[in-house]
Amino acid sequence: MAMSAVARDTVFALRRQIAKIEGTLPERLQAPTAGAPGAIPGEVRSGLPSAIAEKLNRSGDATGPDMTRDRTIVRRGLAVASADAFLHTGIGRLDAALGGGLPKAALSEIHGLETRDAGAVAGFALSLVSLVLREKQGLPILWVGTAEIFHEAGFPYARGLHALFGIEPEQLLFSEAPKLLDALWIAEEAARMTAFAAVILEIRGSPRRLDLTATRRLHARAQNAGRPLLLLRQAGEADPTAAPVRLIVSAAAAASRETVAGPLAGSIGRPAFKLDIGKSRTALPGQFTLEWNPNEHAFAERTENSVAVVPASGRGADPAPAPGAVLAFPAPASPAVTSPAACDQPSRQQHPAHRGPRRAG
Repeated sequence: MAMSAVARDTVFALRRQIAKIEGTLPERLQAPTAGAPGAIPGEVRSGLPSAIAEKLNRSGDATGPDMTRDRTIVRRGLAVASADAFLHTGIGRLDAALGGGLPKAALSEIHGLETRDAGAVAGFALSLVSLVLREKQGLPILWVGTAEIFHEAGFPYARGLHALFGIEPEQLLFSEAPKLLDALWIAEEAARMTAFAAVILEIRGSPRRLDLTATRRLHARAQNAGRPLLLLRQAGEADPTAAPVRLIVSAAAAASRETVAGPLAGSIGRPAFKLDIGKSRTALPGQFTLEWNPNEHAFAERTENSVAVVPASGRGADPAPAPGAVLAFPAPASPAVTSPAACDQPSRQQHPAHRGPRRAG
């Protein structure tokens, strides 16, 4: 019994130290016996390799004062490498809801609920790529999709890439695969390469091949390469994926263009996106309306009411017509005016031709 108690204390102490190194919360582990379980006996330390024992000696207890020396950030029980591992959008509320921002070395899902949202999804993805290129200047971006995707949603406009996002047209490479299986293979092989600043994979609908196993492979490749992999989904269901973040994007009504004299009535301002957090590490919901500044290549949150595309009625909703009796048209006043029904009927001279049999030759 004494040996089993010592073994339990030793195993618990090792678990606490491993949790300390990995960055998880050691408070979730309950001590099997009373006392200070964080201290590892000397005889156990002597049996460990010198490197591990030195690491454990320097780390100390996970709940002690040495915890502040770690650079690991723990959010809601989940460990993140460091603050540099996030792509900051520049919107404080959004970054806080995502737990620091969008992970750089991970698979991130950008979801469009309908096919008509493909333009907004692509524009938001290119905005994120523009933020990535601030650190990865000169590296290209690979956009992978099937022929069905590009025929339905089209390709980005080359001049618009530079004007709106600061992306040179030669930096954006496209790979059109004949089948979804080929697109998944290309994206998986490209995600493991550090020669790309980012990889974009665009999928339509909810195919069976895009299951949890396939997304886990994509997520693992992105983590090993330290590059972001953006999964764009058109008109698909919110299926389980390995992506730690899922953003639901749609187009928002553009505000009026700002001038020196004030907003210009009837004009179209900056591109705007309606953003909903469908999945994140913090599990915090949120809805945002973001505008993309093409001059500064940065996001800005819009809180005021925007200008609707079609002006609403001043009296509210249009009332439904009152029900009433359906009346027939009166008879023509003079015999010279023929009714439409009479015009549709054939004349007496035409009746025999219509009734006679059809002859060939």
